[in-house]
Amino acid sequence: MEERLASYLVDSGLISEEQLREAMQERRETGQRLVSVLNRLEMIPESKLLAQLSNLYKMEVVDLDYIIPEKEVLEMIPAEKVYHYEVLPIDRKGRYLTVAMVDPTDISAIEDLRFITSMEINPVLAAESSIREALDRYYTMEKGIAEVTAETTTDGAKELGIEDMELLETEFQEEIEENKLRADAEGGPVIRLVNFYIADAVNRLASDIHIEPYEKEVRVRFRIDGVLREEQSPPINLKAGIITRLKLMAKMNIAEHRLCQDGRINIQVGDKMIDLRVSVIPTLYGEKIVMRILDRSSLMLDLSKLGFAPAALKKFLKAIESPYGIVLVTGPTGSGKTTTLYSTLARLNKPKRQIMTVEDPVEYNLHGINQIQVHEEIGLTFASALRAFLRQSPNIILIGEIRDNETAEIAIRAALTGHLVFSTIHTNDAPTTVHRLVDIGIKRYLVSSALVLIQAQRLVRRICPKCKEKIKVSEKLLEDAGIPEGTFPDGIVYKGKGCSHCNQTGYKGRVGLYEVMPISPELRQMILKGASSDELARQAVKEGMATLREDGMEKIKQGVTTVDELMRETTAF
Repeated sequence: MEERLASYLVDSGLISEEQLREAMQERRETGQRLVSVLNRLEMIPESKLLAQLSNLYKMEVVDLDYIIPEKEVLEMIPAEKVYHYEVLPIDRKGRYLTVAMVDPTDISAIEDLRFITSMEINPVLAAESSIREALDRYYTMEKGIAEVTAETTTDGAKELGIEDMELLETEFQEEIEENKLRADAEGGPVIRLVNFYIADAVNRLASDIHIEPYEKEVRVRFRIDGVLREEQSPPINLKAGIITRLKLMAKMNIAEHRLCQDGRINIQVGDKMIDLRVSVIPTLYGEKIVMRILDRSSLMLDLSKLGFAPAALKKFLKAIESPYGIVLVTGPTGSGKTTTLYSTLARLNKPKRQIMTVEDPVEYNLHGINQIQVHEEIGLTFASALRAFLRQSPNIILIGEIRDNETAEIAIRAALTGHLVFSTIHTNDAPTTVHRLVDIGIKRYLVSSALVLIQAQRLVRRICPKCKEKIKVSEKLLEDAGIPEGTFPDGIVYKGKGCSHCNQTGYKGRVGLYEVMPISPELRQMILKGASSDELARQAVKEGMATLREDGMEKIKQGVTTVDELMRETTAF
């Protein structure tokens, strides 16, 4: 059949006789199919080759970017088979299974799939690159786990000391000897599985990995673009091994199962150096592990690319060039505060300035900046580090987080004695931050004098640029979201349809929503007089502050994010 394709391509003038000879020689040397060789050598554009194959074989071409096979359909063909033949099952009707193929003339593949599925195979054409992307999306995890499971025989489990699963489940591994735990964790299947999960999460740009033990399964979830997604579960008999392996990598006490522990893993994935912040807590059926992924290569250090509106960015840049005072960034965990502050320090990092930071933990190393890691167990706290800082004459100080009165008081006094101080604090919006400082014991006159700017922020998912489309949003949805009528002309907004680029979610990447509140003379007076958060908010809006929701609505108009994301991350009043 490939001879027919070769003759057709030459007769159509798509490739020359010389190119065909080169392709056939490559095919003989590599054992690859002719279509794959032509794609790899880029002799014909893939789209044009696909059109010619369709015309030659009188066969339908499908776009896998807009097809989401049901889980039951995907499970009809094992992972090793779909990779071997480069096929993807996409639909089932009656006794017919529709399968996307790179080479629909591969009779042996069709016969094998018919035998495996006990169904008639309806082959359709799809681009080789699309099929490979789809296989990685739907089968990579399953394939890796299947390979590990195949290695983990019953005898192997006994050698690892995990044959008595009932004992493990009911006694929480408390009586497993340390040498057995180590043997469990250092088994080849466990090491490969742990490495596989970490590499897969990094390659898919996840921010966190959650490993959660239950009575009869281990649930694994990745947080991608701020949303948790469930992944393929590992074999239950490897539960102890996976947990112990990660604790060993994070230099934790593997014999301790009753207390919470924290650690850190430095690992190279491809050409990337990755830091993993590891947190372990005991639960009913074992220890739950959450790993925060810190990818140094993905750190965005350009303030102009974080999503600031031009007016808000202008105010923020003016504030960070102040000779002294305190700039606070507020928001929940995972809202991008660290990225904003590191981007700020990168902008201010000049040889003429001395910049010092105290963090818990130090998330990224910044060249030219003195960074200190908090170690409370030996007395190196935020407060003690700050006192030491002030004896070293820094120009700029970054405090990872203001957690208590002592830290806040030293930070405020440093800001009043000629230092520019940056820090984070947990509040819902910019105006309420003032009262948070007062609540932890800072005098109003100190707050009023020291503050230069408060910024609140959130992260929302960006609409995927590959599948973005216009839609008309219902009035009911706008009403539920607390969005004023007439905000969007004709009710037209944007959303992502879902494609292979965004893993069918309609979103790709995240962008910040920002509420930037410079402390004007009027606001200083109001803080001094004890004005409420609502009064401060009204005055800030009067002076031009865009609230988080207003910034979000503007990004919806621009087609950057969706109404659903605005509802998820902000509150309507």
